[in-house]
Amino acid sequence: MTDKRGEAARRETAALWFAELQAADVSQAIWERFLEWERDPANAAAYREIETTLGILDQTSLSQAETGSETRPGRGRKSALLALAAAAAVILLSATALMTLRKPGAGPSPLTYATAIGEQQAVTLEDGSVITLNTNTRLTVLYSKTERLIRLTQGEALFEVEHADRPFLVEAAGTRTRALGTEFDIHAKESSVSVTLIRGSVRVTGSRPEEGKSPPGEMPGESLQDAVAALASQVWGTNSGGIADERAKAAGLDLADRRLQQTLALTKEIIGFPRHLSQHVGGFVITRGRLDELCPVENAAMADRTIIEWDKDDIDVIGMLKVDVLALGMLSCIRKAFDLLRTWKGMSYSLATLPPEDPAVYDMLCVADTIGVFQVESRAQMSFLPRMRPRCFYDLVIEVAIIRPGPIQGDMVHPYIKRRRKEEAIVYPSEALEPVLGKTLGVPLFQEQAMQIAIVAAGFTATEADQLRRALGSFRGPGSVETFRERFIAGCLRNGYDLTFAETCFRQLEGFSGYGFPESHAASFALLVYASSWIKCHHPEVFCCALLNAQPMGFYAPAQIIRDARAHGVKVLPVCAERSYWDNVLEPAGDGSLAVRLGFRQIKGISEEDGHWLAAARGNGYRSIDAVWRRAGVGRGVLSRLAGADGFAEYGLSRRDAVWEVKGLGGDKPLPLFEREGEGLPAIASDLPAMSEREEVFEDYVATRLTLRDHPVRLLRPEIGRFTEAAAIRNAPDRQWITVTGLVITRQRPGTASGVIFLTLEDDTGVSNVIVWPGTFEKYRKQVMAGRLVRVTGRLQREGIVTHVVSSRIEDLSCLLDTLGDASSAGTLIDPTHDNADDVKRPTPSGEYGPRRPERKPLSEEITAELQRAQQLRYGTGGRHPREQAKKLFYSRDFH
Repeated sequence: MTDKRGEAARRETAALWFAELQAADVSQAIWERFLEWERDPANAAAYREIETTLGILDQTSLSQAETGSETRPGRGRKSALLALAAAAAVILLSATALMTLRKPGAGPSPLTYATAIGEQQAVTLEDGSVITLNTNTRLTVLYSKTERLIRLTQGEALFEVEHADRPFLVEAAGTRTRALGTEFDIHAKESSVSVTLIRGSVRVTGSRPEEGKSPPGEMPGESLQDAVAALASQVWGTNSGGIADERAKAAGLDLADRRLQQTLALTKEIIGFPRHLSQHVGGFVITRGRLDELCPVENAAMADRTIIEWDKDDIDVIGMLKVDVLALGMLSCIRKAFDLLRTWKGMSYSLATLPPEDPAVYDMLCVADTIGVFQVESRAQMSFLPRMRPRCFYDLVIEVAIIRPGPIQGDMVHPYIKRRRKEEAIVYPSEALEPVLGKTLGVPLFQEQAMQIAIVAAGFTATEADQLRRALGSFRGPGSVETFRERFIAGCLRNGYDLTFAETCFRQLEGFSGYGFPESHAASFALLVYASSWIKCHHPEVFCCALLNAQPMGFYAPAQIIRDARAHGVKVLPVCAERSYWDNVLEPAGDGSLAVRLGFRQIKGISEEDGHWLAAARGNGYRSIDAVWRRAGVGRGVLSRLAGADGFAEYGLSRRDAVWEVKGLGGDKPLPLFEREGEGLPAIASDLPAMSEREEVFEDYVATRLTLRDHPVRLLRPEIGRFTEAAAIRNAPDRQWITVTGLVITRQRPGTASGVIFLTLEDDTGVSNVIVWPGTFEKYRKQVMAGRLVRVTGRLQREGIVTHVVSSRIEDLSCLLDTLGDASSAGTLIDPTHDNADDVKRPTPSGEYGPRRPERKPLSEEITAELQRAQQLRYGTGGRHPREQAKKLFYSRDFH
């Protein structure tokens, strides 16, 4: 009885605190008293219950109380809140009494899972999360509307958590672990619990701490971050030296931690081990007899597929016939483009029937207008195209083959381009080699030429030349080619060639072991270069639509593909519940042209199945969110994501109004009583403030990682300051010092570039290319690797129309991206100048945005820290709120 009275008193106190804190003149002393009271977990729980209950009552009762004619000025809101708080306390007390009297089985029932000794079990929960129970394990699942709670009473379990509106909590041995979209393992022992983080982040606290003591594993105000991700953030690509101590320290890790030291030591030990076993997507072997009588055969991960246990080198040794069929995303893109041409323009093409040697295509290639084009969209290719100036198909064959690690390492690029430009005479080592090297101006570029040189100059037999070809085609590095050095040089000297020629020629052959192309392979790729260039040149809207539907592939993300298409005059339309399909499609633009309509596939979190249902159930149109909910059969989460992508704009709803209306739906499915349209409860009207352009752009990136509105850099110009626009670089003189700023859209660190990094920055006028030398990279490592918006100062380097900025100073301005979501708070969890975290900015009569209440004295740093901690507990420290994810929204594609 005493406990019930204490609980009732605690709820009454919580209700009074709630009413007190809504006043317009809350003093710092009151805040301090409240925070001291809330430190008790039982008090905090009572306050959250009151807060949740008032969220329901406030939609009706509060508005009536505030507008009542008898309300005194200055006291109406507080009086109404006191009345509501009292009502909330009564409701909660009544609910508690009913809970003790309800019948067994009423409400959500707990589900208990257990495994015997030696048994394992995988359980898929209603939200898609998966729990794998280890041997001799027992746990209980309690899902409610507000949280997903798991009680692990004994044993060990692996948790793979799906995102949801409710927190995912695991209680075990006196601790509570909170996770949002992560994977972790918990082992509950008699007197302790171990939590192993696999990916993501979790927060481990004590669920029943002793008074005056921190609970086991608690880190106040912090979260247990993914140490693997922190270490990986300091490494670019692969290396053989492990992770240096200074890199671990830069990641914020404690070098004194014994576990970290052991991890770093073990990491160095396993470098060079096989990382995984992989299956060639289109590889198969052919034998004269039964395959299973020659080698072990096992089931592959994919259904109805089998693999042999030997690798490609094993079967080469024993002479089994192996065939590899390459799968290329560009083949899918070209097929989709041909289908669109046939459907919308009545043109029937194939790779064999495209108009050959089109001058307009080569003109486009000569100016490196090749974003999205197969093989020639990389920085190296785009820099080389204006120097190469291809004018025929065989030029494309050479273009594909020459920008490869093999020719680059073999020093073949510069001699070829100088001879092509007639800056250097074309010479051949001997008349016998002129037929071998004639097509490539005396420079060996293809594997077939390497074999012929070995035969003609060094006297190799056909068998020896084929063995050399195999060594050149392997990925073992130059070591396997080195075995032919003595034989090759001796043969060249014997046939009258000097030592310089023999060593130079063999060095070029060694370069091929770093990936050189056969001529036939280069010709096949060149055909795809020409086909994709032709489609982009003559039908840019078709190319854009097909390329988006073939993602992920290539160097550029959809945001850059769309930006490039719009620069070529293509009209791109946003996602729309009434007009979009799963794939991006073409539709008439009204002026006789075709526009690209973005599909549901562009929205993060919408599955292909849900996208198809949204389109299939549309019929003659939905005309309302309620109709979509009732007819499409998709959950409220899908509708929320569609609303967040501004997909209901055609109904006259703003993004905020659409999200509000979706939140007002009764649940994932209509109740049987209100299955027909128009028979549900009327939606509560909203009076939400209009979003600014900056907020709209930010939410576009949250939903789709692209925007059809203004470019983020243009919106941030007042904060960024002066810099040279990308469009202005083409007119800037060589070797001038300039400053460029932009979103980092690609990072490249080719293995042939001796540690040089190439950045591509995008502003609202175009892209600029940045070179980062190794010394500069070490100085600005964090800015280069982690920056999403960077400012680079350096010297302009120009060769014809090709320009680069050789960086000298790099600044990370990524923090400015946070301000797009809320221009007032600059990305902070809570604005220290406003003690109400939910205070909404509304337009003032002058049209400017300002607070609804008068400015107040800023809270102390201690109070602000406590408020931020409380908000982190609510949203999680993994950056669950979209505004905390700004830097992750503007992602780049990195290559090394």
